[in-house]
Amino acid sequence: MAAPDFEPAPRVSLRPVVRADRREFLELMRTSERFHDPWISPPRSPLAFDHYLARLSRDDHDGQLICLKRSSQIVGVVNLNNIVRGSFLSASLGYYVGAPYARQGYMLEGLELIKRYAIHDLGLHRLEANIQPDNAPSIGLAQRAGFSYEGLSPAYLYIDGAWRDHERWTYTDSRRTLLPQQAR
Repeated sequence: MAAPDFEPAPRVSLRPVVRADRREFLELMRTSERFHDPWISPPRSPLAFDHYLARLSRDDHDGQLICLKRSSQIVGVVNLNNIVRGSFLSASLGYYVGAPYARQGYMLEGLELIKRYAIHDLGLHRLEANIQPDNAPSIGLAQRAGFSYEGLSPAYLYIDGAWRDHERWTYTDSRRTLLPQQAR
């Protein structure tokens, strides 16, 4: 079966998070604090950013910034967490946009790019986004990006002082055979 076609991303690109991003990243996250509450708690301090970078240096995590092509400005983040190899070839997907860039289609373009990257560069087969049921904008984004609803996970993640229910939204590569990097 042929590789799936992905929508082009004319306005954004992906690149790994690096230490030099600290100031711009933290400023965007601080500016977006009310926008992100209560859904996520991204790094908002230098120490939290350093812990985030340390997590991304592990083999089972990957963090990519979504940046405007025209200016290289950071608009959002996509994290591939808990990457599992072997016969599972899966990762949990976390994503968030900076408040000034919300509802402009940048995250949809970024999710198209991360799907391509996860499947073709990392050799993954499945991505799972876990989204709180009341987060309608994120659920709508997952749907537009081709993710399918799989079910509800009660008390799935501990966020903002409580265990929160999450819906599981997944994207699965449609190929029936492995890519060369998957067969390793």
